[in-house]
Amino acid sequence: MARGRSRVDLPHVECKDPEPQPLGDSKERQQDEESGEEEAGRGPASANRQLMMLEGKSGPCFSSLDSRIDILKKRAQDLIENINESRQKDHALMTNFRDSLKIKVSDLTEKLEERMYQIYNHHNKIIQEKLQEFTQKMAKISHLETELKQVCHTVETVYKDLCIQPEALTAEEEQTHRDGES
Repeated sequence: MARGRSRVDLPHVECKDPEPQPLGDSKERQQDEESGEEEAGRGPASANRQLMMLEGKSGPCFSSLDSRIDILKKRAQDLIENINESRQKDHALMTNFRDSLKIKVSDLTEKLEERMYQIYNHHNKIIQEKLQEFTQKMAKISHLETELKQVCHTVETVYKDLCIQPEALTAEEEQTHRDGES
């Protein structure tokens, strides 16, 4: 452990993009780097590479990982945009559906109202005819009632005349009878 930092063991990760090899003899150069790092007190080269990766310095694995994260962020943003566009389309569809439904309901209401008024007119004609018949029958009843009252009055008068006449007729009859004999 150097410079107050604790060592973190990272699992071995294989990258798709391997680190380019330097020109010349790679084994000799790697040994030179390792010995130079050991002399500086930094430890082996692999530990240094892991430390650089942890400090945020881009290594080939992290650059690949960063690009994948960027791709995932872009995909997520694209998905969010697609969802929002889909919602806007759904909203437009529902608005159009609502407007279309309002028009159809309005048309249907007008047709229903028109039909209702036609039925009202038909019923009004029937009611008017029945009222006219009723008025005529009531007038006829009133006329018959008047005639009946007259007949009743006539019958009453005749009855009174019949009831009173026997007494009066007898005196008159006697007078007429006497006058006829003479």
